[in-house]
Amino acid sequence: MSRKKVKLAYIQNHTTRKLTFKKRKKGFMKKMSEITTLCDVEACAVVYGQNDTQPEVWPSPSGVQGTYAKFRTMPSMEQTKKQLNMETFLRQRIDKAKDQLRKQKKENREKEMSILMSQCLTGRSLHDLNVGDLNDLGWVVDHKVEEINRKVKKVNDELTWNGSNQVQLVPTPPPPPAISGGTMNMQQTQSQAAPMEMMTLQDQQLQQQMAAIGANTGDDFLPFGNQNHQALWSNTPYYP
Repeated sequence: MSRKKVKLAYIQNHTTRKLTFKKRKKGFMKKMSEITTLCDVEACAVVYGQNDTQPEVWPSPSGVQGTYAKFRTMPSMEQTKKQLNMETFLRQRIDKAKDQLRKQKKENREKEMSILMSQCLTGRSLHDLNVGDLNDLGWVVDHKVEEINRKVKKVNDELTWNGSNQVQLVPTPPPPPAISGGTMNMQQTQSQAAPMEMMTLQDQQLQQQMAAIGANTGDDFLPFGNQNHQALWSNTPYYP
């Protein structure tokens, strides 16, 4: 369970204030001991209580005197470099509170304009808005549009990346046709493919010879055309 935040204000109740002082003083001395041990630095503490006749010092009166003497030998600028009086401390707290207030006002204004934008989408009129409200509303609309565009681009990039990394499956070729109740083996396939290749080569040679004959006779000759020419071979009868 987290510790409850304590309000930094003067405790009005005398008994509560006395108990708090005793508890805080003990914790403060403990922290002083820890920082000197962990960080190897010189430190001292002098605490005056309202009801104490003698101040409580740490680590000892001689240790406090030695640390204070060393501090006094430092230049004046170094002595006051990080020192704060009450006025400076309060000014810093006020500036910090102003910054927090400005940020909170900005967040509240953005939420107000977001609600107004939602109302405009449902039919609310803009005639009763001033120039400042319209400018703020336009800024919120532009901000929302940019946010939507960024999300759309991110989704498209993810889809493109996933699509480029998908594995394309190669379809399995169909099995060879079955012959006489069985499947053709490799030798049968090669034996049938060889005559087809020879026939194709013969056809090509025949076409070249026929084209050469047509070129010698001066006529246009199409190998597979149905033209009324005389027979190519002398032993073939001619039928006009």
